[in-house]
Amino acid sequence: MRNYKAALKKEMPFFLMMPALLWQLLFFYIPIFLVIILSVLKTTPSGAIRFTLLHYKQFFAWPYFAIIGRSLVLATVTSFLSLICCYPVAYFISFYAKRFKNILLFCLVLPFFTSLLIQVYAWFFLLEKEGIINNFLLFIGLIREPLTLLNNNFSIYLVMLYCYLPFMIFPIYTIMEKINPLFNEASSDLGASPWQTFLRITFPLSFPGIKTGLFLVFIPAFGEFVIPGLMGGNKQFYVGSLIVHYFLAAQNEYAGAAFTTISCIVLVGATILFHFLLKRFLFEAKE
Repeated sequence: MRNYKAALKKEMPFFLMMPALLWQLLFFYIPIFLVIILSVLKTTPSGAIRFTLLHYKQFFAWPYFAIIGRSLVLATVTSFLSLICCYPVAYFISFYAKRFKNILLFCLVLPFFTSLLIQVYAWFFLLEKEGIINNFLLFIGLIREPLTLLNNNFSIYLVMLYCYLPFMIFPIYTIMEKINPLFNEASSDLGASPWQTFLRITFPLSFPGIKTGLFLVFIPAFGEFVIPGLMGGNKQFYVGSLIVHYFLAAQNEYAGAAFTTISCIVLVGATILFHFLLKRFLFEAKE
């Protein structure tokens, strides 16, 4: 009986993981598999379904490589801008906020209780030519005519940064919160400056949170289509917007499935490369 209880306790983590694994199977792996199958099929004029790779052939052209590259740049820049902006915030909340931690975290989360569309459209009132920002700059005399802040890359990256901030702040904060403050005190007692303590202790120990945050931003940002479409004025195609175009506008699900598969392969490859670069950077940082 005792051995049975020990074995059950040992296997308990597996059983607790089953709902998450089932969720991934039903809503991630099976849909991806169906998309891959759809990408290699075609319907003949007679209504028969045949196997083909022609859907992939059309995407081996420069315009589609440019779209994928544009999305990679968007995801990469958004990730590192988020890191630059969020790391000081997470650092301050972890080590200096003290009793105000919960209040500050609540203030960070509060804007994201609303819909993404509402958040994006709210930026129109800030960035349009007669918006709050232009009116304020005109009022204080800093500019003489309204700036063009909408329908360009500036507005896309700004709103992308805003919307993905929580994905970066909370992983870093969660790791920093677990850092033993005695490490910093010991470093100070041994004669290290605050900057040396940060570089040698705080930053390397917080690197798992940085890595998690970068991936949490990079992966969804690669396929983002709402923000680039609304804030960029639909002037340029991105991976997400082209997939939406094929499935919803062009009604060409076969081409859409093929481009989705290619984009997923590129994303997986970029993520693996990203992982090894971060791992190498962590190794150098520890040295």
